[in-house]
Amino acid sequence: MNKIALGVEYQGTAYCGWQFQKHCGSVQEFIQQALSKVADEQITLHCAGRTDAGVHAIGQVVHFETKAERPARAWIEGVNAKLPLDIRIIWQSAVTDDFNARFSAIARQYRYVIFNRQVNSAVLARRVTWINKKLDNQWMNEAAQVLLGEQDFSSFRASSCQAKNSQRDIHKISVTRNGDFIFIDLQANAFLHHMVRNIAGSLIKIGLGEKDKFWLQNLLAIKDRTKAAMTAPADGLYFVNALYPEKYNLPHNKLTELLWNN
Repeated sequence: MNKIALGVEYQGTAYCGWQFQKHCGSVQEFIQQALSKVADEQITLHCAGRTDAGVHAIGQVVHFETKAERPARAWIEGVNAKLPLDIRIIWQSAVTDDFNARFSAIARQYRYVIFNRQVNSAVLARRVTWINKKLDNQWMNEAAQVLLGEQDFSSFRASSCQAKNSQRDIHKISVTRNGDFIFIDLQANAFLHHMVRNIAGSLIKIGLGEKDKFWLQNLLAIKDRTKAAMTAPADGLYFVNALYPEKYNLPHNKLTELLWNN
């Protein structure tokens, strides 16, 4: 059996999320179908992090096993030729038997994009979250720093979250502005269901001046999801990258590196 890792980029607007579902089209379904045609056998994909309906990805990482022997370009060009235009394979890499897209990852990076202008953008609709009232990104950034480190994020997990525990370790978090755009960047060992969108929703409350910068600390302490803000829309959320030990020697995605460093 050959084990192959792929770098995947997709715009999630038209899909019910990453994971296969019977009632609507998923990103996983379309890629599995395309891969199965190229491999001439049934393929099952495993991803670094499942994304919800409407959420986008720039650096999603997946793996699959196959008996098929194909040139490297077949897993990129051949598969892309069978995919919708809003899903693309960016790179491929043969990996060792011990590699797992989910369990081998040591961290995940997400970016939440807010378009902060009085009038929404026609071009960016469904690709960013629009907030028409002025946000104080410096206030948001100061407030966000209490989320760093390994903590109980019960106040920021969805009621449907199936994780065995709510402890997660946030390595980095920042809120920055570039013109009308506000970026909330997070890196953690893993994330709970809706965790990034729930954090973004609460930070937006702080940025609007509806809550003070100590509110997040109180939310962490009370461990009660009902006390936090509403879940922010999926439109602005991007799975930027998954990080792995150097021994796997996965290709670098220049776009993810550019976004994460700016």
